Amino acid sequence: MAFQGERGAFSEQAGIAFFGERMEPVAFNTFEDVFKSVKKGFVDFGVIPIENSLYGSIHQNYDLLQKYNVFIVGEIKLRIRHYLLANYGVSLKDIKKIYSHPQALAQCEKFLKRLSDVEIIPTYDTAGSAKMVKEKKIMDGAAIAGKQAGKYYGLKVLKAGIENHEKNFTRFLILSREKIIARENPKTSIIFTTKNIPGALYRALGVFAQRDINLLKIESRPIIGQPWRYMFYLDFEGSIEDRVCSDAIKELKRLTDYYKFLGTYEKGREVG
Repeated sequence: MAFQGERGAFSEQAGIAFFGERMEPVAFNTFEDVFKSVKKGFVDFGVIPIENSLYGSIHQNYDLLQKYNVFIVGEIKLRIRHYLLANYGVSLKDIKKIYSHPQALAQCEKFLKRLSDVEIIPTYDTAGSAKMVKEKKIMDGAAIAGKQAGKYYGLKVLKAGIENHEKNFTRFLILSREKIIARENPKTSIIFTTKNIPGALYRALGVFAQRDINLLKIESRPIIGQPWRYMFYLDFEGSIEDRVCSDAIKELKRLTDYYKFLGTYEKGREVG
């Protein structure tokens, strides 16, 4: 299973929570590398974060879902608990620099504001920050990452639970090159663009309202090369194979310029 980051990353934890300990993790530097590895069949599955309950969507991954022909086959909502991690022998008063991914730094903003004379340094990955602190033997700095990263790289916890709010969850998607339609508790994700006419989005969403299909999320992303036009990502309850949902999609296709099916998968549980 492919994930972005270093061993001990939250994406790896999400994959383990979804598949169990039998899952063999494969780390990649970028989200796009994860998509490529799934598309080319180098791995059976990939896991990517798509949104955080406090700070919203990871827009890059929405764009990559449109770019690559892979399918969503599952999701899981992981409780994100952040830890301040440092080498043994380092205390909180020694810390002059704190390293972590920008999302993690934002999720710990209240804690960070209480510190004085500390430089905040964004990095590409939470677990990667922990790895760097360990490998470079940084004795005046710390990383913000998950507890698992601290265990993996042999760091001690200076402070636990430093996220802004305890209800801090990230929703992760499970990707596959093969389409797998869920039978139990299904939700479906699609992408579409509307025609450039008045009321187009209203009519497009209306095909679901008319059939009492519950919409779970709508996300808009700009269309590259077409200023002020947008691509819409939609999650709704039900399976693409349900008659009522397939009828809605048939009507939607007549109202839109572009349509892409992303997957029908079981609604994810909260873990952690």
